[in-house]
Amino acid sequence: MGTVAPWKQLVLNAMQSNSHLKHSSYFQLATIGINGRPANRTVVFRGFQEDSDKIQINTDSRTHKFSVTRLTNNPQYFRLKTSKNVHSICWYFTDSWEQFRINGAVDVIDGSNPDPVKLQQREKAWFASSPRSRLQYVGPYPGLPSISEQSSGEFSLDDSTGPVDAFCLLVLNPEQVDYLNLKENKRVNFTTRQSDDSEKLWNLERINP
Repeated sequence: MGTVAPWKQLVLNAMQSNSHLKHSSYFQLATIGINGRPANRTVVFRGFQEDSDKIQINTDSRTHKFSVTRLTNNPQYFRLKTSKNVHSICWYFTDSWEQFRINGAVDVIDGSNPDPVKLQQREKAWFASSPRSRLQYVGPYPGLPSISEQSSGEFSLDDSTGPVDAFCLLVLNPEQVDYLNLKENKRVNFTTRQSDDSEKLWNLERINP
């Protein structure tokens, strides 16, 4: 137990051993949609937030996939009565045969966030993205019928320009991690608890694969 998440180094090790595979930075994020049905999509790992185990994900606030508006207005909407939390990552590393299932609450940071620290985190995430990645946020509205043959490459954006309105940073704060290593036939469950001074502590338990 301790303040440093013991599973974080396992993720970093897996990323290193699978670094020759471009898809190793992609994982699946599942939520419960506005209609009450499960929604799943592939997203890109944008790193851990500095000095923490929080996972960063970039998304377009205009897309229906994340229902960003509903998340922002009512963060509790996606919590089921029968489940503590329904934001879930599934991350499989194909070369090392390792899987991480990570559950936690998501913080939605868009341009209207009143917290200046979070706005700085959003800006940092924006400039950490490639210019090509940033262009998708100024393209046509995602999910609407395509009425033009114009591609994202035909849009332009000054490299020095800060985050556009559509750019949104999602930060998942892990509360439970299920780690499976198929090569070693090992499985470990990591769970959190709060100390008396509200410090986040981790417990781990070896369980059957």
